[in-house]
Amino acid sequence: MQTDRYISPLSARYASAKMQALFSSDEKFSTWRRLWVALAEIEKDLGLPITDDQIAELKEHIDDINYDIAVERERKVRHDVMAHVYAYGVQCPNAKGIIHLGATSCYVGDNTDLIIMKKALELLGDKLLKVIDQLADFSERYKDLPTLGYTHFQPAQTTTVGKRASLWLQDLVADYEYLTDVHDHMLLLGSKGTTGTQASFLELFEGDYEKVDALDPALAAKFGFPGCVAVSGQTYSRKNDLKVLSVLSQIAVSASKFAGDIRLLQHMKEIEEPFGKDQIGSSAMAYKRNPMRCERISSITRYVMINTLNPALTAATQWFERTLDDSANRRISIAEGFLAIDGVLDLMINVTAGLVVYPKTIEAHLMAELPFMASENLLMDAVKAGGDRQELHEIIREASMEAAKRVKEEGADNDLLERLASNPGFNLDRDSIEAALDPARYTGCAAHQVEKYLSGTVRPLLESNAGRYENAGSSIEV
Repeated sequence: MQTDRYISPLSARYASAKMQALFSSDEKFSTWRRLWVALAEIEKDLGLPITDDQIAELKEHIDDINYDIAVERERKVRHDVMAHVYAYGVQCPNAKGIIHLGATSCYVGDNTDLIIMKKALELLGDKLLKVIDQLADFSERYKDLPTLGYTHFQPAQTTTVGKRASLWLQDLVADYEYLTDVHDHMLLLGSKGTTGTQASFLELFEGDYEKVDALDPALAAKFGFPGCVAVSGQTYSRKNDLKVLSVLSQIAVSASKFAGDIRLLQHMKEIEEPFGKDQIGSSAMAYKRNPMRCERISSITRYVMINTLNPALTAATQWFERTLDDSANRRISIAEGFLAIDGVLDLMINVTAGLVVYPKTIEAHLMAELPFMASENLLMDAVKAGGDRQELHEIIREASMEAAKRVKEEGADNDLLERLASNPGFNLDRDSIEAALDPARYTGCAAHQVEKYLSGTVRPLLESNAGRYENAGSSIEV
């Protein structure tokens, strides 16, 4: 463990080993070399004088990167791509003359970024499906459990625990659909040259436009992309980075909403995130059970949402065919955006797998407010029993005001039912009034909506991705 220099919490505490590996030097520079190999293969197939032996030599050294040579060379030339071209050539003396042939730096830099982002989206997609699967089970399990619904965080009408969970679920399903759309339509930069005109390749192929046109489709096929961008400057449009980081921001928004709701529910002692046997809630208050996982989700997602401004500003300030003021920003914002949301999804997998529900507390809170909510039903029942609607309405209004005053000013229980039952002008007895207080009468279509949503949308989504997400998640301690 290094203790004498700064280490990002994203790597030390939050992000999984798999996501960190995707943004590692090994992944980056081995992908550069795969791109150089792919370019050489395509150029050979299109008639350039490149031999099978040269390509075999390049392939032999894709992964054993001689970092010491590259680092030393970069100190001298102040150019990372040319430093790695040189280092690769040291290992491949017979092929060094055809490495990077016709290409510019963004051929390896931009295409590698896109390849890695696509893999990173796949990893996040698997974890997102895992959260969706666990929340779907939770929503189904508690679809019938009545709970107090809130608007403005004020008691409103009854819903169910499962229906509320379906709201979190719906946001995450929308995030997965957006992620999938961005992933599936992501295009490579391709081999466009220094200003995007492919002039160097047209020169190599002696003015043969058909051969130049064949470069990009062949490259896209080798790396599993649907194609390459039709036009570009030296770089692909930085708005593509905005699109990708917007996916991360969308997930962050949903995760933050979920975490905030759980934190409020834990305050009310209705639902809690998992709490370890030996976990300590406070250094001073030994009795505390703080929602630290959800607080961490709230904290990290705030960073991810703000981070989306980086690609927006970068895309907006690129001059003409490109400037280099995007480079340092992108090295940080893209990698850390993915590392951050990866950590968030690991936390969500952990939390949704172990949510603890307290039905008795939920019932107590609901029953404290239900007499007010049931007043309209009681009014209708009393009218059906022969009462005058206007007179009954006034009795309920006065009794409700007195009961609410007692609750707020004296801290006493809600005695609205007793007030109505004892009022001779209210023509329902106590048993009839109690019968109106079955919470299930007030949940409307909540359970039905959950069943319909799960069977019509969520389960088919999960079934179509079976085998992808079952083992998703990190082994890091959350």
